[in-house]
Amino acid sequence: MRDDRIEAKWIDTFRRIFDLSEVRRGEEVAILSETQSRQSNVQMAEIALLQMGAKVFHVVMPSAPSAAPVVVRSTGASTAMQMNQAAITGLAACDMVVDMTVEGLLHAPELPPILRPRKARVLMISNEHPEILERLVPTPELRDRVLHGMARLKAARVLRVTSAAGTDITVNVEGARLGAAKGCVTKGGQVDHVPAGLIAAFPGAGAVNGTIVLDRGDINLTFKRIQESQVRLVIEHDYVRNIEGTGLDAEMLRDYYAAWSDRDAYATSHIGWGCNHAARWEAMAMYDRAQLNGVEQRVFAGNVLYSTGASEFVKRFTLCHFDLPLRNCTLTLDGETVVEQGRLVGDFA
Repeated sequence: MRDDRIEAKWIDTFRRIFDLSEVRRGEEVAILSETQSRQSNVQMAEIALLQMGAKVFHVVMPSAPSAAPVVVRSTGASTAMQMNQAAITGLAACDMVVDMTVEGLLHAPELPPILRPRKARVLMISNEHPEILERLVPTPELRDRVLHGMARLKAARVLRVTSAAGTDITVNVEGARLGAAKGCVTKGGQVDHVPAGLIAAFPGAGAVNGTIVLDRGDINLTFKRIQESQVRLVIEHDYVRNIEGTGLDAEMLRDYYAAWSDRDAYATSHIGWGCNHAARWEAMAMYDRAQLNGVEQRVFAGNVLYSTGASEFVKRFTLCHFDLPLRNCTLTLDGETVVEQGRLVGDFA
């Protein structure tokens, strides 16, 4: 399916997204993009915001040269801004920033100074085919489900994940920094992203121990690949210490990690669960890799998302990032079941 033609229905998609973030007439809204951003999405965001009466302008950065030893994907840490202080200052002075960089600013070093004055709010719109955004427009019901999960996670001390495939990992989440994607942002100094439906903890140092088993049908979003064989990750004090498996999936994972020569590449970034019932794990098979960024697979209801790489909360910065949605797992908070064998249960459903 093409994404280079602007469709009226997709402009309406962007309007619905901005409505939930309470964009008001007269607000100063910057659209942040880079030269490799999906231009149809950038244009439709502009049209939708103008129709809503916002005062829109663009900040377009040249996509940065690659400085990594391997291809970089799925980081959430865009390098497009390259610490350009003039751009940072301008964005911080806005009412709202619509982040449409290829990788997004979520873990980028420029995000904190943009948010610090607490004037601008940042809404990241993932670099997805617009049909994906159309199917996954956030709703008030999804927002409320995420907020409920966040409140329970905030009160928890121990998060545990198990599975029949052999996953058994324990995470001390007491005092952990929390992140969520509820699909809207209404207050200055905050950030959120679309597609939405993720609840996650960024644990403190030394908080993560156990084993993650990537089973057949789980997903490696850095590779944009559905697993075809098992891979076992042995995790001690946050770090992946061993990658076990004899198939191609394990071999690719070992080689990619090793290419970075970076200890922090192996560290836990965040862990949580998806709660978006509109998202589908198998939708990944319907698009070419260039057409998606894989956020839908991060947020589908009942997945457990384990991620390695950057965590600014424990001062670990690396461009090597893996988001690994796990299916058919059970996740508990202080013994209370949130996800049971890949399905949301109780008042989390």
